[in-house]
Amino acid sequence: MLTPKNIEQIEKRGITIQEIEKQLAFFVKGFPYTKLVRSASKNDGIEVFDVKQIDELLANYKVKTAGRDIIKFVPASGAASRMFKQLSEFRAAYKINGDNSVLFEKKDPQSMYYFFENIRDFAFFDALKKNMEETGKSIETCLKNKDYNEILDALLLESGLDYLNLPKGLLHFHKYADSVRTALEEHLVEGVGYAESDGMVKLHFTVSPEHLENFQQLVEQILPNYEAKYQVKYDISYSVQKPSTDTIAATLDNQPFLNENGDLLFRPGGHGALIENLNDLKGDLIFIKNIDNVTTDKNRVPTTTYKKVIASHLIDLQIQVFEYLKELENPDISDELLTEIFHFSWKKLQITFQHFSSFSREEKRNVAIQKLNRPIRICGMVKNEGEPGGGPFWTKNSDNEISLQIVESSQVNPDNPQQQEVLNMASHFNPVDLVCGVRNYNGELFDLKKYIDPDTGFISEKSSGEKILKALELPGLWNGAMADWITIFVEVPIAVFSPVKTVNDLLRREHQNI
Repeated sequence: MLTPKNIEQIEKRGITIQEIEKQLAFFVKGFPYTKLVRSASKNDGIEVFDVKQIDELLANYKVKTAGRDIIKFVPASGAASRMFKQLSEFRAAYKINGDNSVLFEKKDPQSMYYFFENIRDFAFFDALKKNMEETGKSIETCLKNKDYNEILDALLLESGLDYLNLPKGLLHFHKYADSVRTALEEHLVEGVGYAESDGMVKLHFTVSPEHLENFQQLVEQILPNYEAKYQVKYDISYSVQKPSTDTIAATLDNQPFLNENGDLLFRPGGHGALIENLNDLKGDLIFIKNIDNVTTDKNRVPTTTYKKVIASHLIDLQIQVFEYLKELENPDISDELLTEIFHFSWKKLQITFQHFSSFSREEKRNVAIQKLNRPIRICGMVKNEGEPGGGPFWTKNSDNEISLQIVESSQVNPDNPQQQEVLNMASHFNPVDLVCGVRNYNGELFDLKKYIDPDTGFISEKSSGEKILKALELPGLWNGAMADWITIFVEVPIAVFSPVKTVNDLLRREHQNI
């Protein structure tokens, strides 16, 4: 039972009581699993461009994008604590004069042995060395004496570089001959390659409130140099997840979780909450890419090339869609044109239609308008080589409509062998490489909140103090939050995908400027 105090809490966040009741109901019944029909594959849901098509899409990119408001949208919330999880665990277990052999048994590229053997190759090494010198310590002496915890303290803790608590965007990722760059800076450089329009490069970062000031300070410090170097102007904006997108926590018996003072506990709704932030932007063309998926200047060509390719393809499709929608305003549209529109929708947009042949002309026209007048996204898909990430699938919803969706393994019934078999057949996965068209054929912005599948999301167990609780995450940004968009999948090379999930990933070739 919610008390008047609880209700006041809810309303202050901009959440309705009905929404809280809906969230509590999900704790009881759970979320329905996604119904997989088959995995998308080359020429069955995933387009593959040949060299000639790529050249044609690249040739007119500047002309196509001239005058368009382009924005590069970068989710950059949260601390990098998971990136340093292994280092934290090692630090807790390591004893300077103890038997640490078990901690160094593994010597693969993700091991602690590999970390210390190659520590001088990290972009943050010079800053770490300097920080230790300022407190009278030598990193070289610590390495020689195997005093590894002194090094980790200086790297991870607030008394040192505080990397355990900083967001990934502010960490030194890459080393160059005369400088080092943070992940944020690499996004500034990358944006020049494909998100520049009429001399302006717009980037929008979603950040945590506690990190906003640090982002702003870094940008203020570095922006003049990058504007001078690349002869552009930057327009940098920020937003935080809205309190109205937080979700209520529940007890293990599905009641509202209360703190000791009787207050409800709310938690961030996950990256799916960012659909609200995306909805507030007023661009024509919006690129989406995670903060940690960047590479160096030497390795950037595939990224720039394929960003242009998928954006150029989206513009071509959007122009045709808009022309058809204008034709569909005519109640007397011909049967021949309706057939052409439905053929285009299936062949080029992967839109399926049920019972098309039995529709009257007016029904066909209305269905075509409903199917075409939606936001559109093109998602790059890379060949599945074992990296984590949602996969491309043909799925069936509760109305038996079949569509292309990005599906995470947690959305698929683990107790259904047939569904698990389909899941395991995925030939590609989503590296979070999207370009979005968010305006309709009249130039008006879509309300993106109308195209969410509210019945997607997941529930996990978390803790508050010593108490276990249930947490609810909203539909993922590129999963359920975009479920009702026009969706096209295009194969892109693995070279566009260079995420940093662990600190040792920064030692991979794509993060070394060699």
